[in-house]
This record gives sequence, C-alpha cells and structure tokens, in this order.
Amino acid sequence: MLETQDYAGITQIRMSRELNGKPVYWVAAYLVDDLLIDTGCSHTAHELCDFLKGAGVRRVVNTHYHEDHIGGNHEIKRRYGVELYAHPDSIPFIEQGFKLYPYQEIAWGYPIASSASPIPRVITTSRHAFRVMDTPGHCQGHVCLMETSLGWCLSGDLFARAQPKFIRPEENIAQIMQSMRDILSAAGDRLVLLTAVGKIVEDGRSALQECIDYLSGLARQATALRQSGHDTEGIVTVLFGGEHPFAQLTDGQFSCLNLVRSLLEIGS
Repeated sequence: MLETQDYAGITQIRMSRELNGKPVYWVAAYLVDDLLIDTGCSHTAHELCDFLKGAGVRRVVNTHYHEDHIGGNHEIKRRYGVELYAHPDSIPFIEQGFKLYPYQEIAWGYPIASSASPIPRVITTSRHAFRVMDTPGHCQGHVCLMETSLGWCLSGDLFARAQPKFIRPEENIAQIMQSMRDILSAAGDRLVLLTAVGKIVEDGRSALQECIDYLSGLARQATALRQSGHDTEGIVTVLFGGEHPFAQLTDGQFSCLNLVRSLLEIGS
C-alpha cells in the first residue's frame, strides 16, 4: 500500500504492508530531486520501485538501519543502480542483517542485505544542500538531513510525537533530548519536521521543545519516585497508569518500562 503527497517540491511516499485491506503501520520516505531518503520496508519494496520508475533517483540515504527504513534498498539498487549512503554505525546492519522479532516480521519483514557507503557531511541536489547531522538516541547511527535555508529537517525517527509513552530497549532518552537540542541549535527561525512516521510538523521548533520539556519533567518525576522507594514497575503505574498494550504486542520491545528505565539513567 502506497500513498503520496507533495510538500513544497518534496514528494512524501507513505508505505505500509496491507492485511485484510488495511495498513499495518505507515512509514514515510521522501523524494527530493534525485535523492531518496529512506526506502520503507521489504513488503513494499517492489511497489516503491514501480513508483520510482522514471523519477531519476540516483542516490539513497538511510536515516538509520531499522528494517522499516532500509527494506527497499536492495531492489532499488538492483533496478536503478543507485548510490546508497548511511552513517558508518548503520552500515554493518545494512550489509549483514540482524534478527527481527515476530511483530517486526509481520509488519515490515526482513530486508535483503545491501552495500552502503559512509554518508558525506553535506548532500547536494540540483536545487538543495542538506547538512547531515548525527542524531543518536533512537539508535546509534541515526542521522537527520537539514536544509536550513528552507527550514526543512528530514528527521527520520528522531521525533514521532511530542509526548512519547513507550520506547524500544536500545533507545536512549538523554541522547534523544540532546539530538533534539542540536537540531534546534542548527535550525533557523523556521523548522519543519518531515518525519518517518508520515507526519509533517510545520512548527517543528515548538514540537521539539515540547518533547524535551515533557521528557525532562518525566525524568524528574521518575527520579523522585525512585528516591521515595518505588521500583521501576511502580513508577510505570504512577506515571502511565500501567503498561501500554504495545508491550504485549511487541514482546516488550515497545514499552513504558523501557522509557522509565532510560529516564532513570538521566537522574542517576
């Protein structure tokens, strides 16, 4: 399943596996001139390649190595001979693969391994120059692409929502907050977040600052609760009213417990 929309000369391509006529989970790629940012999941790789026929894609950048961002790499490279770039920390996963949980196999599927080169610090197209910024936290090897003259930030999975309730175990809240601060420092007055979850956030400065303030507040609350004798599960109950249903659906990969553990590391 594939949907597109135009935003100021950028083509957003939203993709999802379709089950029983319904999307499982949307993820977005972005086409700017001859540059494609992310390639979705393996379940939609052929559909994406069909859409790109005649688009003149020459280069692909992966914002990070997760399976819902690199799944079309192999097929796009096979059909169109593109150059593929990623952060050096992401390249081993792109080239060698990694184990998925059952929910990941269902939603996104295993990517076929593909070769990639280290991403340069600046990516230029015929009309734009994108500064490549290291933005770890969601995972190591995560990058954002910034076109500061227009206020664009192709933000990958750095930002999904202003008030997250759950994260993966490998996510690091302190790093996420610092990466958001780095984006705010690098941006001008205008900041538009073109996110991998498919949201285009026009007031990106306010959204990032709200998220930073929210996470900072949660970290203070979690630390205070720990100091008053609550264990980690008890803190989850106080802050969120109990565990999120996603924890059971994802074998504990997306959970409030993971978020609280990372928040507590900030105050330790």
